[in-house]
Amino acid sequence: MAELKTQKNDRSVDDFIAGADEKYREDCRAVLTLMGEITGEKPAMWGSSMVAFGNFHYKYASGREGNWILCDFSPRKGDLTLYIMSGFSKYEALMDRPGKHKTGK
Repeated sequence: MAELKTQKNDRSVDDFIAGADEKYREDCRAVLTLMGEITGEKPAMWGSSMVAFGNFHYKYASGREGNWILCDFSPRKGDLTLYIMSGFSKYEALMDRPGKHKTGK
């Protein structure tokens, strides 16, 4: 089976945020603090642009399995994007906290 392209790595979260678009840096630092407090996890880089908190192991009926991120954020070109797995026990509480936002699947 093919391995996922996005993997946890040793890149510096602080360096990544320092290199983010200036209009997102302050928000990135705020989200970094909030996600750390809510999850109780330390941030880690996954791939080249995802700041993640926690991970879980999954296994499909097909036998495919792997590790994935519990929640993360990434300063994308047009938005600061937050990713939260819907199975996360604090999902509903997190969704009550942000201001104006969109959700997707």
